Formats: sequence, C-alpha cells, structure tokens
Amino acid sequence: MEDIATRCIEIIAKSKSIPADSIALDSTFEQLSIDSLDKINISFEVEEAFAIEIPDDALGTIRTVGDMVNGVVKLRQAKVATS
Repeated sequence: MEDIATRCIEIIAKSKSIPADSIALDSTFEQLSIDSLDKINISFEVEEAFAIEIPDDALGTIRTVGDMVNGVVKLRQAKVATS
C-alpha cells in the first residue's frame, strides 16, 4: 500500500506543481486546492498508473489523499479477485 500512496502523492504533486513532501494521506483535496476538474484529471492519471477504472460515482466520495489511496487498493484487489 505504501507504493500506491507514494505514487498517488507523486501524481497529485505533479498535477498541482507542489512538493510531494508537503502532501500527507490526511491532506484534504480542499487543502491542496484540488477542484473538481483537477480531481478528474488526477483520477485519469491514477487510472492509467494502476490500470484500474474509477467509477464516476466514487469520485464524489474522495475527499482526502488517503481516500484515493484506499480506493485504489480496493479497486486493485477487486481486479485481482476477478482475474
């Protein structure tokens, strides 16, 4: 899970042009100035990085970096379970 967290943080840092070490799992998207368009762009990057598909309705429930990481973990586990 640490690799997933690191990669998600890197994606967010790159998207917002902020240092990765300023982002924590409990950082909210609001604190990071991530708006709805940013969230969509970041989700595309995350989908590509982890070969997953984030359901549109799940995007609305993601409020923190930790929420995103947990979602990726669950989606990857579900993908492995169905393979």
